[in-house]
Amino acid sequence: MTPRGDVLVRRGHFPVPRPFVPGFEAAGRVVGVGPGADESLLGRSVTALTGGGAFAEVVTASAALTFDAEGLDPRTAAGFGWATPTAYDLIHTVTRVRPGERVLIHAAAGAVGTMAAQFARAAGAGRIVGVVGDTERAAYAARFGYDRLITRAEFADIADGRAEQEEFDVVLDPVGGPTRLAGLRQLAPHGRLAMYGTLGGPAPAALDSDELLMSGRSALSYNSDLLSRTHPERLADSARHALRAVAEGTVRPDVTVEYELADLDEALGRLAEGRTLGKSILRIAPHLR
Repeated sequence: MTPRGDVLVRRGHFPVPRPFVPGFEAAGRVVGVGPGADESLLGRSVTALTGGGAFAEVVTASAALTFDAEGLDPRTAAGFGWATPTAYDLIHTVTRVRPGERVLIHAAAGAVGTMAAQFARAAGAGRIVGVVGDTERAAYAARFGYDRLITRAEFADIADGRAEQEEFDVVLDPVGGPTRLAGLRQLAPHGRLAMYGTLGGPAPAALDSDELLMSGRSALSYNSDLLSRTHPERLADSARHALRAVAEGTVRPDVTVEYELADLDEALGRLAEGRTLGKSILRIAPHLR
């Protein structure tokens, strides 16, 4: 599988020990368990969040972040990854979307964006608007419950005052920089902006804490990788709730492309260039179909 973390490692943004096997999420069958691990998982289908090493036929995963996926379609289990619990947390534990609230989601056609829209709809959001790169991505994202989709160019017109601005109770922002400041300006009183990435590159945005206080607005951050290391039980709880929603059909990760190991460079290249819709997966062991 090819989450964005692999792109960041490839670019040298994260220091990693050498030798290092990339890959931060995996799905397959359990072939062995360590001391204290649940032996009933042996032979069962699971999905796991890892700190690396997933681009291999045999992967070592933390018992705390390995989840029973027996009965789930293998492609769906492979597409679950970090994106699904991240989207769950953004909606349910970070911004706590309430029924009737208005939600704005940037990178709306990506793996987290498409899942967040579904979780927001299930939480009772009254209006969900997504921001995408172009009209092709808007057409794709429209399948996931958005009420309106706008391109980044249209959003820039809104942010610059050239088009009418809409207020939101919740903004999900993985972009940063000027987009983050624009999102804060679009928050209704008591609105919450969740920061969970810097897709636009390093671009510090100065926040006026006094202005936030007077308007009741909040800027919140979410880092699933850090959470997995500091409080893995919290991430695991969210992942189990998210997995249950997937199993029940409330939400679904959309796998749009499947790569073979020989195509890994192409897969990461497409992801880095923003040409991936929904979720892409990498098949390591074709004989395990």
